[in-house]
Amino acid sequence: MSTKEPVKPKDPPEIIVDASKKREFIRGRFLGKGGFAKCYELVDKKTGDKYAGKVINKSALVKESQKEKMRQEISIHRTLKHENVVGFYGHFEDSDFIYILLEICNRRSLLELHKRRKYVTEPEARYFMKQIVHGCQYLHENKIMHRDLKLANLFLDDNLKVKIG
Repeated sequence: MSTKEPVKPKDPPEIIVDASKKREFIRGRFLGKGGFAKCYELVDKKTGDKYAGKVINKSALVKESQKEKMRQEISIHRTLKHENVVGFYGHFEDSDFIYILLEICNRRSLLELHKRRKYVTEPEARYFMKQIVHGCQYLHENKIMHRDLKLANLFLDDNLKVKIG
């Protein structure tokens, strides 16, 4: 009978170093998690700029297809610039993790808004829907189909502007 405990994936370090650009980030609060990634607030030690840091443990990318999917996500996202798409600010890696620097959306997601409030008014729905359509239109004009649009992937910035993530 085996008493082996499952190996807990390690957390990213408290201080994250982008050696290529000689930048350091302080790992802040946990923002959420997705398929292969955990998201943390990352603060640039020098400038104080805040990012949503998508952190992918390299050990979770076992299959070549998973690694390729990650490369594709980065190469696609770095080309996008639209007011209704989460901003991309770069990526780097260390021996254990891949880090993707994204625009931080402090008002969280439409899913969390829905859980808190249970409903949105008709004018709010129009306001959000118009932005979602504009963001999707931009993606489609650039030959990109999101394939996972849901409330959890629709984020809100400080001005309640929708950002597709």
